[in-house]
Amino acid sequence: MSETTTQAPQAAVLTETAAAKVKALLDQEGRDDLRLRIAVQPGGCSGLRYQLFFDERSLDGDAVEDFDGVQLVVDRMSVPYLSGATIDFVDTIEKQGFTIENPNATGSCACGDSFH
Repeated sequence: MSETTTQAPQAAVLTETAAAKVKALLDQEGRDDLRLRIAVQPGGCSGLRYQLFFDERSLDGDAVEDFDGVQLVVDRMSVPYLSGATIDFVDTIEKQGFTIENPNATGSCACGDSFH
């Protein structure tokens, strides 16, 4: 497996708030070898769903961006679906967690977990 990575300006964007939360989570775990990976997978009631997780792997064709010291990784198959997407972190009474605002999603399901 090759470890070729590219800097792709069209990859997703991580807000300062989200980057700070990711840093805090990694500090809690005591891990500095992990990166935040976002991927699009088939599934959900609208056809596609997001996967957001920590990963130590480097895959061939990964797009890697650095946001305030946090590396955001998008696999080459997911880049077209995530071009221009913004990953944020919200902490309100109604909702806490990472959110993804994606201009490529033409619709989503009522639960908000998948899109098309």
